[in-house]
Amino acid sequence: MKEQHRCHWAQSDPLLQAYHDEEWGVPEYDSRALWEKLMLDGFQAGLSWLIILRKRDAFRKAFRNFDPHAVARFTEKDIARLMEDAGIVRSRAKIEATINGARIYTEMERSGEDFSTWIWTMAGGKPIVNKWKVPGEVPAKTALSEEISAKLKKRGFKFVGPVIVYAWMQATGIVNDHATVCFRYKPKSK
Repeated sequence: MKEQHRCHWAQSDPLLQAYHDEEWGVPEYDSRALWEKLMLDGFQAGLSWLIILRKRDAFRKAFRNFDPHAVARFTEKDIARLMEDAGIVRSRAKIEATINGARIYTEMERSGEDFSTWIWTMAGGKPIVNKWKVPGEVPAKTALSEEISAKLKKRGFKFVGPVIVYAWMQATGIVNDHATVCFRYKPKSK
């Protein structure tokens, strides 16, 4: 059997390999799923994605499967509960940012704005396909991630700097940054 070539970052750990092979870079159009991934990328700030990936099930349990309507109703009691949950990253600022992000998301929804449509419109409505050959070519941020970051911040989202936003864009398939030698380079649709 011929060995499959993966992006360099996904070669060292079986969990990263599975994430790379099945999820990373697949265009996501579901508003709730996009919001969940943005919140998880916010928790990653200063940490490795592998830490978040290993804790993802615990995060989902702690944040009610990232139902923004449920999370928007979290109170100080919920924050205290989450600060005691060893299964997640216990950063009060990141927990509060997620609750605040849920409130922003639900307010957008109440005003008739769809989170997915809002994001994908800024990206031109379809995945941006890059042609990187080596890891050093992939940028940490782009003009578009800076623009989306600024608009998210203007709405009140936290932990959405341009580097986090670009990682989120890659993860959700807004940008296809699989290396051209990667077996997943050819876009995979949901």
